[in-house]
Amino acid sequence: MTAVEILLVLLGLVALATVLGLVWRAQTGRVKRTRQSGLKDSTAAVDDSRITIDGAAPFGSRVTLLQFSTATCSICPTTRAQLSALAAELDDGTGAVVHVEVDVTSRPEIANKFKLLQSPTTFILDGDGVLHARIGGAPKINDVRAELHRMLAPALV
Repeated sequence: MTAVEILLVLLGLVALATVLGLVWRAQTGRVKRTRQSGLKDSTAAVDDSRITIDGAAPFGSRVTLLQFSTATCSICPTTRAQLSALAAELDDGTGAVVHVEVDVTSRPEIANKFKLLQSPTTFILDGDGVLHARIGGAPKINDVRAELHRMLAPALV
């Protein structure tokens, strides 16, 4: 190979890496809504469309922010603080909105069951424990707030 060919290959690799990085960055932290058909969601292995975690804190009566973390996750403490503050802000004191964190470091069966590929991963569940949205990576708090407001808004009949 000539020096020009090597340079072109290197430039192509840099361009490819840049595009892949931009795509990954655009997707990380975004709220991804799930299908609400009453059937099992394809993004999580759940029984009867309800998510339960043995040993986890009680879920909220209207909304639960379920955060999956690991011991080595550097952004998990910040995510925990943000989601806890958001849950406290929107809760009316009755436990309607709660934040629950599950450390999956020593519980790989949970990571496998819910197909967790990054830490943190946050699920937004309704009062029945049904998955409404999934967030991979550090959540964008304004997007989470908007989703919670949508879920907590009174239903129009």
